[in-house]
Amino acid sequence: MAITQALCSSFKQELLEGIHNFSAVGGDTFKIALYSSTANLSGATTVYTAVGETTGTGYTAGGKTLTNLGAFLSGTTSYTSFANAVWSSASISTAGALIYNASKGNKAVTVLNFGGTYANAGTDFTIVFPTNSPATAPIIFN
Repeated sequence: MAITQALCSSFKQELLEGIHNFSAVGGDTFKIALYSSTANLSGATTVYTAVGETTGTGYTAGGKTLTNLGAFLSGTTSYTSFANAVWSSASISTAGALIYNASKGNKAVTVLNFGGTYANAGTDFTIVFPTNSPATAPIIFN
């Protein structure tokens, strides 16, 4: 099994179909779920799955609701990011994540690979999103 970082192909098509709304106010609800190294996630992932999802103290299946920062445009590049996600006093082990649209049938947006497995023992576990800019945001369209 593997976690391959990618924007999900179905997400790209769904954008053209007008399914996802990244507006900071009134937009869809996006969530982030954490996964162990046994998960099989890639650009072919179409919906949230519990298979291979992280388990442990301080983690709830389905992950956390993200605070969407909104949709932005700089020149010809559109992008979006989220506020950091924190699991308080978590005892978990995780190797990647799936961001998905909980408002639209748990449709997959993007897969994140952490580059290794991170174990956390009873302290806050934080996903730090990159700066919300056209060069570093987690979701960018050039």
